Amino acid sequence: PYQYVPTEWICILFLVLYSISTILHMGQAIKYGMWWMLPTATLAGIMEMFGWSARLWSSQSPKLLTPFEMQLVGTIIAPTPLVAANFVILGKIINQLGPQFSRLTPKMYTILFCSFDVACLVVQALGGATAAHSVSQETSPSMGGNIMLGGIAAQLFAITVYVALAVECFFRFKHNAPFRQINTSEKSQRYVSKNLKVMLFGMGFCTFCIFIRSVYRTIELANGWTGPVISTERYFDWFDGCMVTLAIYTLNFIHPGVWLNVADPTGHTSQQAADEEAGAT
Repeated sequence: PYQYVPTEWICILFLVLYSISTILHMGQAIKYGMWWMLPTATLAGIMEMFGWSARLWSSQSPKLLTPFEMQLVGTIIAPTPLVAANFVILGKIINQLGPQFSRLTPKMYTILFCSFDVACLVVQALGGATAAHSVSQETSPSMGGNIMLGGIAAQLFAITVYVALAVECFFRFKHNAPFRQINTSEKSQRYVSKNLKVMLFGMGFCTFCIFIRSVYRTIELANGWTGPVISTERYFDWFDGCMVTLAIYTLNFIHPGVWLNVADPTGHTSQQAADEEAGAT
């Protein structure tokens, strides 16, 4: 059904990598009390383990349909919870920078984008299940593929909007041009701390990797079930397996529990503090 036989050592490699990341995410979520990382990054890792376990099974029994159907559903929906993690992280970053610089409130980022992400997850899962059923019945999986394509395209759209809103927020923050006015005595320029810059880089790189993966899956499904993209294993390994691996490990190494929980997130230096320092010298 793949039009190729999945390479065993590659399947083992990704299975091991996702297993390590998932265990780390589970431990980090518990250690830092960030329970929302369990149904997001941790769940994404579990789904990837499920998908790549099925591909490993296929590498040993390439003619069986069951592992093909399992990996089809697992790998298509696995990154979706990881996208939700980035949505939540952005909301928390904006809450620290100042909600007045954002077009949406931090809470709205979580509610709006995560709800849309769940809808995309359901659509992709439905499409994957439909395609898997069609394969088992030896009929065309095109309808299921089109449903999956719709879910991934919608997710790609959501990521694009999310990036646009984030860029606007950071631009407004940099130029001290709030979207809305709030009651505050703080009028001077604010500066992003080194910790928050690291977290922003991590979130940005994670989002970039998932975006590349979504573009690949969109092209893959639009190209058809017998097209050259879906029939080439190395494309899947590089643009799906590697991209999601980089994304999920980014949030291991640049974890919000470490880089987001800081006492002075914006590294603000007020004029009063500067005057006091000058007076002391």
